[in-house]
Amino acid sequence: MTALNQEASEGLLAKLAGSGAHQKLLAFASLLILLIGFSIASPNFMQTANIIAILQATSVNGVLAVAATLVIITGGIDLSVGTLMTFTAVMTGVALTNLGLPLPLGVLTAIGTGALCGFCSGTFVAKMKIPPFIATLGMMLILKGLSLVISGTRPIYFNDTPGFDLISRGSLIGQVFPSLPIPNGVLILFVVAGVASYILSRTVLGRYCFALGSNEESVRLSGVNTDWWKIAIYSLSGAIVGIGGLLIASRLNSAQPALGLGYELEAIAAVVIGGTSLSGGRGTILGTLIGALIMAVLTNGLRILSVAQEWQTVVTGAIIILAVYADQVRRNKTA
Repeated sequence: MTALNQEASEGLLAKLAGSGAHQKLLAFASLLILLIGFSIASPNFMQTANIIAILQATSVNGVLAVAATLVIITGGIDLSVGTLMTFTAVMTGVALTNLGLPLPLGVLTAIGTGALCGFCSGTFVAKMKIPPFIATLGMMLILKGLSLVISGTRPIYFNDTPGFDLISRGSLIGQVFPSLPIPNGVLILFVVAGVASYILSRTVLGRYCFALGSNEESVRLSGVNTDWWKIAIYSLSGAIVGIGGLLIASRLNSAQPALGLGYELEAIAAVVIGGTSLSGGRGTILGTLIGALIMAVLTNGLRILSVAQEWQTVVTGAIIILAVYADQVRRNKTA
């Protein structure tokens, strides 16, 4: 047998989607409660400018969370998404500012750099058999150092690249509907999420993604080259992170080489809150989007209520622990 039976795989996907429906509903209900609570606590929360700020913040973390979802479904983890985002932004700065390449090539540089780094992480995990936690931790430190070395520890600005800031801060929707100035970054997030959702639910790569997380050994014994598929998934995840690098660089109109650490924690938190199991084999992109929105709303709401930054970090950590505990309870019930 050289491939998974498609009918059985689709049945497995349907079962997994059904098992995660309760978690998505719970996450959505939590999001609504947060929105209502912060709206009551502060009249400034539901203002248009603040809602746009929440969506803008969600765009970057959401893209990183989508990338992390693919890896986590396989039963792995990627701690390098934050520094990889920064590294792709720096490489885009090198291409556009230092080398003077046109904007399309700068975009391809970011996505290609992300895919290459994802390929390296996947190779470390699949071929060298390094645990994902250690492999991506090492990659995180490597990329952090390379970002500082390549940039000379200084920000790279995109002032001489017309239109670059429009990638994240412009609004195509606002040009058509002036009353809806939704940033392009949010539009890109939903496009990325839609494509990733299609890949997970409708393609061979998506079926193997779930299969690897459910029972990698069974997949390997059926004759499938699990190493190749795992590397492909990490590469795709890296390419998506490259899009996140474009969004953060466009929003800041610069590549900040010291940025990135901490983003991976928020991305993983969004993934877990959205119902993806850290043990692999279960998860949805829709749940991840809801989780990313919860993180953005919570951070924004606490900031509006003038809660100190250190307490915001405490709350984020507590949410991660509760989300993981809920996942453990859910898996024990379905075991």
